[in-house]
Amino acid sequence: MTLHDAGDLARRLAENAEAVCRRYLSAGRRHGNYWLVGDVRNAPGRSLFVRLHDTANGRAGKWTDAQSGEHGDLLDVIRESLDLVDFRDVADEARAFLSLPRPDPAPSSRDRPTQERSPASSSEAARRLWAMSGPIMGTSVEAYLHRRDMTLLHGTGALRFHPYCYYRPDEDRPTETWPAMIAAVTDLDGTLTGVHRTWLAADGRGKAPVDHPRRALGGLLGHAVHFGVASDVLAAGEGIETVLSLRQVLPDLPLGACLSSANLAGMTFPPMLRRLYVLRDDDPAGGHAAATLMTRTQETGIECLVLSPRLADFNDDLRYLGRGAMRAILHPQLAPQDVARFLQPVAH
Repeated sequence: MTLHDAGDLARRLAENAEAVCRRYLSAGRRHGNYWLVGDVRNAPGRSLFVRLHDTANGRAGKWTDAQSGEHGDLLDVIRESLDLVDFRDVADEARAFLSLPRPDPAPSSRDRPTQERSPASSSEAARRLWAMSGPIMGTSVEAYLHRRDMTLLHGTGALRFHPYCYYRPDEDRPTETWPAMIAAVTDLDGTLTGVHRTWLAADGRGKAPVDHPRRALGGLLGHAVHFGVASDVLAAGEGIETVLSLRQVLPDLPLGACLSSANLAGMTFPPMLRRLYVLRDDDPAGGHAAATLMTRTQETGIECLVLSPRLADFNDDLRYLGRGAMRAILHPQLAPQDVARFLQPVAH
């Protein structure tokens, strides 16, 4: 191995950790001994922590993303922030930053040990987590949903259960494990792009007692957690519990949980869509998302109707008012042809 092999490059970068962060993670900022940024691809935020100097807790240049669980060194930062694939290109960029000469001959990336490659992307991590999760029936996920009066769970294959899902509060606190509801985030073709995790109490009586019991992993923009296959009609909202609450009285209506008001406002429309129902949360962000979608649908010739809860959200309507009241709330807000098509009859 040459003087400027991967380990040596990583060490030299770590000696200049703050300068590396200012160059390749420019959307972040320094906070004490850490550089904080949204993720290793330089998104704004505070989820990723890069250690700037050696401490008793770890080495300079090491980073961890508290949201995705990814970790690595500054070579990985260069690779991901610049979207490089071949290690040779990563090494060349690192040498250029450090003003080091390029060795001759340059070693082939396939000759390097596999442990020198960067960690899997967040989308790959999401696929692994989804593959390791199982059905929700008989688990704390089912118990959690039942306690929120969501008992009609047919067609919820987008939800799975993981009994010991890792949760890392922050860089300086140990990793915990909790049961979790794992939701598949997919594109319109059904391809998994990410997952959403809701950490739960062991008995399913509520969420786990952690600071942030909900976190997403992987690609969300334009995608959603889908229940049913959208064709000409679709209802979309923010939260999984919100759309599943609607499913209790509209079991055949295709639904999409976009997981945030911003992602709801920017959702991708199915090509055959003719009518979109927007499940508006009773808050300013929900109102802004609904207004944005009204404008976007007008531009594309899609009819857009807003469904408003009587209380804070549709799960509150379901839990505190009941299914009969939800039917009465939704009936006048639906297009007449969709009442007979989707609204579940009153059970006798």
